[in-house]
Amino acid sequence: MGERGEVFSSKLVIRDDRTYFFNVKENYMGDLYLNIVESRLTDTEGKFIRQSVIVYQEDLGAFVREMQKSLDYIQMHAKKDTGRAIRGREKRNPQEEE
Repeated sequence: MGERGEVFSSKLVIRDDRTYFFNVKENYMGDLYLNIVESRLTDTEGKFIRQSVIVYQEDLGAFVREMQKSLDYIQMHAKKDTGRAIRGREKRNPQEEE
């Protein structure tokens, strides 16, 4: 049986309002998994919202491949944009809508 709990952790702070945690944890059977946590400051009262995604050890290869596809897409298309990150609700180019 494994130790349970966090065995490795790293943190990425973006400005003062958003932090990402990459936590490798071990379950009671000794299996490792990745827990990605986003903590962001809300507009009201200085409270933080935390959201979490868990990726199990057996899924990490596929997860990383799909994530890399997304990163490649962003890199290819971000240069065509006005320099801002592409967001679902923003218009990339007003001429494209015609």
